[in-house]
Amino acid sequence: MSKHYHPWHLVDPSPWPYVGAIAAFGLTTGGVMYYHNFIGGGFIASISLILVLIVMLVWWRDVIREASYQGHHTLAVQKGLKIGMLLFILSEVMFFFSFFWAFFHSSLSPDISLGSVWPPVGIEVLNPFEVPLLNTVILLSSGASVTWAHNAVITGDRKGTILGLLITVLLGLIFTALQGLEYFEASFTIADSTYGNAFFVATGFHG
Repeated sequence: MSKHYHPWHLVDPSPWPYVGAIAAFGLTTGGVMYYHNFIGGGFIASISLILVLIVMLVWWRDVIREASYQGHHTLAVQKGLKIGMLLFILSEVMFFFSFFWAFFHSSLSPDISLGSVWPPVGIEVLNPFEVPLLNTVILLSSGASVTWAHNAVITGDRKGTILGLLITVLLGLIFTALQGLEYFEASFTIADSTYGNAFFVATGFHG
């Protein structure tokens, strides 16, 4: 084996990015087929979802092995991972900012395509102090619980880490269920003008 003269981790070839991409494509395609009542859409989506979960499990397993047993996650690598996560969060902020911008631009100056009124005629808006407010509280609470789990990881508190992550997952499932209920009860769809488009895309990407 040749000696490395740098602190970086050059990862070994892995099949998981390819398998994960195929599974994600199948999940998206199968979901669209299912929603449009194509034969086999539900089956493709279900198999792809299982494959996505398997890829997550084995890929994270490999990352944990690289960090803990093989010692590849040096200080330089850890710094790179932190910067990568910060850039990912920044991209998410800009992503949602674009949808908020579209929503507020349309609401503050509705043009003739919207009937010059906001919300557009025929749109029955949801009460923001019901499910949306509850989901906001749940979302903020999940942020607090995952921060607790992160601090538990730093201090070596295994039980606290597991409990914090379990609470976060539970809150995420509750959030998703309530969001689905809200979609079911909404009187408009994603195709109903800028309002419906901005609402469903901005809230749907929380998942």
